[in-house]
Amino acid sequence: MRYVDQLPYAITEEKHVTIPMADGARLSARIWRPSSSDTEPVPAVLEYIPYRKNDLTSTRDALHHPYVAGHGYACVRVDIRGTGESDGVLLDEYLEQEQADAEAVLAWLAEQPWCDGNTGMMGISWGAFAALQVAARQPPSLRAICVSSFTDDRYADDMHYLGGAMLSDNLAEAGTMFAYATCPPDPAVVGNRWREMWGERLEAARPWVLEWLRHPQRDDYWRHASLSEDYSALRCPVLASSGWADGYSNAVTRLLTHVDVPRKGLIGPWSHKFPHLGQPGPAIGYLQEVVRWWDHWLKGVDNGVMDGPVLRTWMQESVPPSTSYEERPGRWIGEPSWPSPNVTETALLLRDGALRMPGKPGPDDGHPAADQAHTVQSPLSVGQFAGKWASYNAPPDLPYDQREEDGGSLVFQTEPLTERIEILGAPAAVVELSADAPVAQLNVRLSDVAPDGRSTRVTYGVLNLVHRDSEADPGELTPGRRYTVRVPLHGVAQAFPPGHRIRLSLSTSYWPLVWPAPGPVLLTVYENGSSLTLPVRDADVTTDAELRPFGEPEGCAPPAVTRLSEPEQAWTVSRDLVNYRSVLDIVKDQGVQRYENAGIDVGLRACEQYSWIAEDFGSVRGESAWTMTFARPDWDVRVETRTVLTSDADAFHVDATLDGYEGGRRVFSRTWNEHVPRTYV
Repeated sequence: MRYVDQLPYAITEEKHVTIPMADGARLSARIWRPSSSDTEPVPAVLEYIPYRKNDLTSTRDALHHPYVAGHGYACVRVDIRGTGESDGVLLDEYLEQEQADAEAVLAWLAEQPWCDGNTGMMGISWGAFAALQVAARQPPSLRAICVSSFTDDRYADDMHYLGGAMLSDNLAEAGTMFAYATCPPDPAVVGNRWREMWGERLEAARPWVLEWLRHPQRDDYWRHASLSEDYSALRCPVLASSGWADGYSNAVTRLLTHVDVPRKGLIGPWSHKFPHLGQPGPAIGYLQEVVRWWDHWLKGVDNGVMDGPVLRTWMQESVPPSTSYEERPGRWIGEPSWPSPNVTETALLLRDGALRMPGKPGPDDGHPAADQAHTVQSPLSVGQFAGKWASYNAPPDLPYDQREEDGGSLVFQTEPLTERIEILGAPAAVVELSADAPVAQLNVRLSDVAPDGRSTRVTYGVLNLVHRDSEADPGELTPGRRYTVRVPLHGVAQAFPPGHRIRLSLSTSYWPLVWPAPGPVLLTVYENGSSLTLPVRDADVTTDAELRPFGEPEGCAPPAVTRLSEPEQAWTVSRDLVNYRSVLDIVKDQGVQRYENAGIDVGLRACEQYSWIAEDFGSVRGESAWTMTFARPDWDVRVETRTVLTSDADAFHVDATLDGYEGGRRVFSRTWNEHVPRTYV
């Protein structure tokens, strides 16, 4: 990244501003704005998240908020109620209170003497969710939004459930927020109130996973704040971005399809990162694109920001399997609309244990195809190389070589390709099947197989088969009965070169990415009713070469941070062949860092563990443990959280602990031992 120190506007920074809410609570904000805005008001841009502006996100915030402010905007970074130095408690994600507070913040901003009355919202992940959800409420000052790594559908396309199956990230994200929601405010900012505020947070805390487990189907809990329930509610322009390695890649194209507002989509090869910080690379000059967006929609500048394709995306070239990449080879392509006229759905048939490309001869040509059947009952180990649902690229968390996974799967593949194939969009598998149990799941993987046999997962999809007809009203399978189901896979842009094979892999488990079914399942797959549909992009598109190039990633220089202890990252798969216990251990330890501007030492260590014993479905176990520390010479506070999730055929079991320490002495402790009925999952 190129650090920029000369910007069009000199800026003024206000490190702690409180914004009043109607109930008397005050939210803590950090504001960067042009010094000239005292007499020449400017539009305001809000980022609204729960991740501590005074320390944990301060380095990242300093990259882009001063940069945008230096181009003529008041950039406002607000900690959500109950986090950082804001009053109150945070009890769950995307609650009505959170969104009402955001509307109040926007109204406050529009009334400030340094604001011209026009506002925008931007963010990644929670901040992008907030922007999209608040935009659907149509606050009067909000003119446009920029969102990265988000979804419009909280049930079907977030980190909780996928295809009606529960993701292990349901536990991991709950563990994250269990820690963040119980951290203390900074006494250097809020003064002597800090202990009272912290105590309120600790007393109100609960493991969020309990609430998420209670809603295994699409219901009003998930419908709330899901734009997909009413796309017409979004009435302001949106710049939407994500990455193919992220869990949120589907929302960009879905938004382009369904909303009727000025919109642009951008999808790179990135994990869960802003595009100017994109990993795997190449990262791009995203902040320049954001400034152009704001200039047009908040200032009315005729800068051609809506010219060119509706969607720009990175067409990825074939790569060997790896858990991380510094760069993904490929090229930028552009689509004039979405769905694109350059993409055609092409069906590959399952025949004779293989994938048949259209137009390719086979042994049954001229004769009715035999209704061949194949069975699969996957071991619980299928999925141990699946990587993370949403890659953060630290520790390396992308899927590894799929050959071991395929050993426990039902596999169909093409002959070596004779010509290059590019796909853009969401593949889908249609599978005719029967099961020997009433609750089962079908996991589908699409891989690029090199001539040497190495297999790189391209995309995947999951379907809890009780959701085959409805996400809101599931129904058990009748053992032995045939069903035809459709499993959409995550969208992707991927090239398959000549000589490679396209492989379709079907499994009955994909643990620990997806929590397993209640017990082992034998699936029978019938070829005649099964196919794979690929969104094949026209090889003759010539307009890609005319695309305006992106600039180099830019931002302002981050503030000084002193590392006091070394970070640790680990992603370890192990198996004990004496007791047959298998374990995936994940360590994300940032070490202790001193944020020099705030004079505070902060440590963050997160550990996840997923384990099982042989084929014992009742042994499946997930654990998320966090330790967060905050210290100055006269202040030393620590929060420790631990959540363990297990299950049997009838219920999920949650055992959790929360401990707060001040000066090395435990001042708060609570445990939870709760059970949630297991229904259709």
